[in-house]
Amino acid sequence: MIQAPFQSEIARYIWESKYRNHEQGGHVDGSIEESWQRVAQGVAGIESRNRDAWRDRFLNSLRGFDFLPGGRILAGTGVARDVTLFNCFVMGPVEDSLEGIFDALREGALTMQQGGGIGYDFSSLRPYGSAARRVGGIASGPVSFMRIWDAMCDTLVSTASRRGAMMASLRCDHPDIERFIDAKGQPGELRHFNLSVQISDPFMSAVERDEDWPLLFPAKALPGNGRGGGGIIERCWNDPQCVEPCLVMRIVKARELWERIMRANYDYAEPGVLFIDEINRMNNLRYREWISTTNPCGEIPLPAYGACNLGSLNLTRFVTAPFTESAAIDYPAVERTVTLAVRFLDNVIDLSRFPLPDQQQEARGTRRIGLGITGLADSLIMLGLHYADERAREAAAGIMARVCHTAYRSSIELAKEKGVFPLFERDAYLQSPFIRSLPDDIRQGIASHGIRNSHLTAIAPAGTISLLANNVSSGIEPVYAFNYRRRIRQASTHYKQFEMVDFAWQMWSNLHPGKPLPDCFVNSRELSAQDHLQMQSVLQPYVDSAISKTINVPSDYPYEAFKSLYTTAFKLGLKGCTTFRPNPVRGEILSDADDIDHHCLDYACEAD
Repeated sequence: MIQAPFQSEIARYIWESKYRNHEQGGHVDGSIEESWQRVAQGVAGIESRNRDAWRDRFLNSLRGFDFLPGGRILAGTGVARDVTLFNCFVMGPVEDSLEGIFDALREGALTMQQGGGIGYDFSSLRPYGSAARRVGGIASGPVSFMRIWDAMCDTLVSTASRRGAMMASLRCDHPDIERFIDAKGQPGELRHFNLSVQISDPFMSAVERDEDWPLLFPAKALPGNGRGGGGIIERCWNDPQCVEPCLVMRIVKARELWERIMRANYDYAEPGVLFIDEINRMNNLRYREWISTTNPCGEIPLPAYGACNLGSLNLTRFVTAPFTESAAIDYPAVERTVTLAVRFLDNVIDLSRFPLPDQQQEARGTRRIGLGITGLADSLIMLGLHYADERAREAAAGIMARVCHTAYRSSIELAKEKGVFPLFERDAYLQSPFIRSLPDDIRQGIASHGIRNSHLTAIAPAGTISLLANNVSSGIEPVYAFNYRRRIRQASTHYKQFEMVDFAWQMWSNLHPGKPLPDCFVNSRELSAQDHLQMQSVLQPYVDSAISKTINVPSDYPYEAFKSLYTTAFKLGLKGCTTFRPNPVRGEILSDADDIDHHCLDYACEAD
């Protein structure tokens, strides 16, 4: 007996509201099968040979939710609308002039209009209170201009059901860093932005040693070229290849600044941190690019005008004999699906429209893709493993290692067939620490044949596509709750309420009606913050981009223990850290209560 695709009301609603093709008020996709056919047909159309065969292979990987392409691919492939198939963009540098700022705003608006989430580094803007060079006024600083972006995003959101998502980052040595840290302390302030501080290795060293920390800005951008005032320190600023004199505008204690970041995080969940030197140290393309920010949910660090399309393996589809002593991961099936997914996502690069020519040039020059996993927590439960157990972490790492290594081998094979990515430089690429960590056969394959895609793995939140797949646990997050109510905001701004049932819980109930749940059924509230962090750390070695992971802690979580999470994340070599503690400003992400507005989770999931 063939099982119907939708086993829950929420899954059908997500398809109908977000991914079903609508044209002029009518439905073009009569069923999700037709949506899958539309996507498979469009992506296979890039192939120069055997298009029908590739269409059928792609279709088989989509059926049953084995492979979940990013939401922009599901919604935009084969439709008449002018949309991009890329979820994630980082925009170009914001020039420190009124013309440059509004040019950057325009580029951001065009990108968001076509469905892309965007990230910005606002460190190029002069600090608050500094004199304007041309008109004699006073600079209002990065945070004030971020409010213009926020208003732009709000305007675009008012015309569509898709919520806008933006990331803003700022250097930890920018003179306005305290204003940035405090920016979201008031309800409703910059509500379309996620904020992250770019944390450098020298700053963390200064925190550890309780040293002074200079806040500075390039002298050439200041009136009189920065003469007078504080001293001069040589720093790389807008150009990582160019050291330039920077005027010290203030000196603070590094620990006090770190304390301010931590207290803001504890009190209202932002800003997060990006360990920017680790991001660049591990970047496969560090020989040609410097990264200073990420996409809105943090899983894709990107250079200026960088873009990436996403997809996730639904791990629940690869567990054989669930809830038995014979439960296992079907690794041959994983490898087959990864191989197809890499080709699929590579084709999307050539199929997609791009809001800006610079984005197209960057995407097709590097051919970045972001293949990840979702349903991890449910899969561990189906394997009989407790999320916090060492055996669960070993299993998760083994799965991600297989995904990563298969993806790289597949990209080498694609390079033989279709050519390497245009910006590939063999010797420099092979020197990347991440590439050096790969198995010998992969490194030898790259040396001999090159590789099709500069980056291959990323773990996204996968929230909305996980709901589409009948509410499997999202990304690598633990199960929030096994049964709860959730309200989702509709395009009309009204809310629709759903009874939510976790995928693994429903499967257990169907197989073993009335029997108590085994100990492996654990939700996020039963896990320690360290359990979250340890799971992220064992997966990071197999992710060449980054991991979107939120460490949820209860409202009464001790502050000193909370702070230690970030220093531990830094020492573990993670590329960033995001936490969430319920607070009066942001409320709960989700709740078992009937009347909670879950807009925080809906917002994060819009990068799917």
